[in-house]
Amino acid sequence: MRFMERPLAQDGLLAAALAVVVSIFVLGKPGAGAPDLAGVLAGSAALVAMRRAPLVSLLVSTVCMLAVAAHVHPGPAVAYPVMIAVFAAVWAGRPLAGALTAVVFLGAGLAVNLPGADDAAQNLESMSLLVGWFVAAGVAATVTRHRQAYLEEAERRAAEAERTREEAARRRAGEERLRIARELHDSLTHSISIIKVQAGVAVHVARRRGEDVPPALLAIQDASGDAMRELRATLEVLRDSGDADDLDGAAPGSGLDRLGELVERARSAGLAATVTVSGDRPELPPEVDRAAYRIVQEALTNVSRHAGGAAADVRIAYADGELVVQVDDDGKADPDAPPVPGTGLLGMRERVAALGGRLRAEPRPGGGFTVRAELPLGGRP
Repeated sequence: MRFMERPLAQDGLLAAALAVVVSIFVLGKPGAGAPDLAGVLAGSAALVAMRRAPLVSLLVSTVCMLAVAAHVHPGPAVAYPVMIAVFAAVWAGRPLAGALTAVVFLGAGLAVNLPGADDAAQNLESMSLLVGWFVAAGVAATVTRHRQAYLEEAERRAAEAERTREEAARRRAGEERLRIARELHDSLTHSISIIKVQAGVAVHVARRRGEDVPPALLAIQDASGDAMRELRATLEVLRDSGDADDLDGAAPGSGLDRLGELVERARSAGLAATVTVSGDRPELPPEVDRAAYRIVQEALTNVSRHAGGAAADVRIAYADGELVVQVDDDGKADPDAPPVPGTGLLGMRERVAALGGRLRAEPRPGGGFTVRAELPLGGRP
């Protein structure tokens, strides 16, 4: 409970304040001495332990305050530490102990004339006041305990509801991933398979006739095979887990170690491409390695589609804590025209942003287009 979680310093301040108040009343009575002051200090100091040991605190405080009251009759103030101890005991779930202590303290106080009054009417009035204070302390502790239990139950139910919503969201996401996997399998897989088969048949027929196989046809055959491999791996991940990190790694080996194959495939499709690598390659985080490969792949695809007859220059630079990927082409892009945002550029920006990097994709001043990505080697932030 929150009451039981209060800092120890707060209980110490409360005990010190009560000790000062009660000591003023006790020392103002005739005959009060050092033993009475020690009893007040001990009874007040016991409140420091009311969180960890409420019954011990209740017992020590009651005994000390009764001893002081029996000797100097300081009035109702001597009951303050006991009332606080009763409050703590009831809060801690010991209402019977608190009630018995209150009855014993009030009974003993009445027997030794606790209020110190000269007539029975004043004595009864003072005792009635103390009874009301003890009852109020017990009721306040009970109400506060029940209210705190209600708040904790409400928090527990809210946490349970949040957990249930998260599970429902994960379940819906899983169902959506399965639906996407089915759609991809029923549409793309079939189409790519036909492309691969037809390209293979064309290559086989050309070779059988002793003709030269067109490089573009070989590129189609290789690209369709790679597309099938990566699509199958992606479908497996979608069906198994669908985690974003797993999706990035759906195609094993899709990193800069396959850059040569990627560029060679682009060349076989008729794109004049060169590669320049500078710096010593460090151990790249998997997500950075995959993102760099995908950026080069998308950039070369865009050059082939939108800048026919252009040449592409791929530059990979390993700097301190950063990987720079830049792809330039010398096509006929208008330097004053902004790039048309498509899904390819959007995917690049999303990958780079997820890694905390920077991406620049824009027409070059001298003609053509440039794509430059700066990826921190720390991986995903």
